[in-house]
Formats: sequence, C-alpha cells, structure tokens
Amino acid sequence: MQQSLGTLIGAVFGTVFIFVNAGDPLPVAVAMALQILAGIGLVVVIVGGIAAHRRTGDAPTRSAPPMFGGRYWIVVVLEAVAILGGAALLKELGAPVEATVAWVALVVGVHFIPLASVWKEASMLIPAYALTVLGAAGIIMAFTSAAPWTPIVAGVASGVVLLGGCLYSTIHSLRTA
Repeated sequence: MQQSLGTLIGAVFGTVFIFVNAGDPLPVAVAMALQILAGIGLVVVIVGGIAAHRRTGDAPTRSAPPMFGGRYWIVVVLEAVAILGGAALLKELGAPVEATVAWVALVVGVHFIPLASVWKEASMLIPAYALTVLGAAGIIMAFTSAAPWTPIVAGVASGVVLLGGCLYSTIHSLRTA
C-alpha cells in the first residue's frame, strides 16, 4: 500500500511536470498529445495501483517500517526549502525565468538520492540521476539561446522519466500480483 502511494505521488508530479511545461516551442498538437498521454498514464497508475492492491491486499505490517516516517519528511522539507529558496535566489539574481523550471527538476532529482537510502530502494537512483542531469542541463540552457527549450528538457523530459518509471512500477506490480 505504501509503495503504491509512493508510485502515485511520483506519477502525479510527473504528470504535473508534463502539463505545466508542454507548450512553446512545441507545436500545439505535440504539446496536447503529450498532455493527453500523461493523463492516460496517470489513470493507468491509479487504476493499476488499485488493482494490484486488491490482488495482493498489501496492507502494511507492524514489522515493516513506514515509508513516510520521520526521515522521509526531513527529505521532503529540505526539498521544499531548496526549491523555494533557490527559486527566490534565481529571481533575485535576475536569472531567466526558465532557470526556475530547471532548478525544480534538479532539486527533485537530488531529493531521490537520500530517498533511495530511506526507502532502501536502489531503483530510485534512476530518476534521481536522470532528473538531476536534466535539471543541470536545463540550468545551463536557460542562460543560452536554447532557453526556450529549457521547459521541454528540464520539465517535460523530467515528467516523462517520473511518469514512465511509475508506469513501469505499476505494470510490474500487476504482473507479479
């Protein structure tokens, strides 16, 4: 149940990354297609998570440590402080607005590194490194003539990584349930 909730959280954020950032310079039809596919992907994660839970009845046991305990919340609070503080600093320094999208992707990527340890789930390092690289690339792009593409690279691609990983996890859970 807790793992399904973690997957749902990742899928929601991946979908938000796609919905918010799929726009210019992409053609309208491409942006809309990405948003529709993201919506479908989120529905698959929700329905698949419910189906997997019903098949396995995976209620948390007393011996299983909670995934959303104190260490998790420390990571999330630090992530929120880094996102908000970094965004404010970027604005104060006059950075291009596109740099903020990239900063968010970078921080979200980095936050998965301690979460991999907290949740004892090495597979979390895949989105950790992918989003960190996409965010770092986006920050560099934001200060170049490629700035208009920053939301696509740092935002949409990060969303695809998150939602894609959650879809994979959901389908894997359904197959093993």
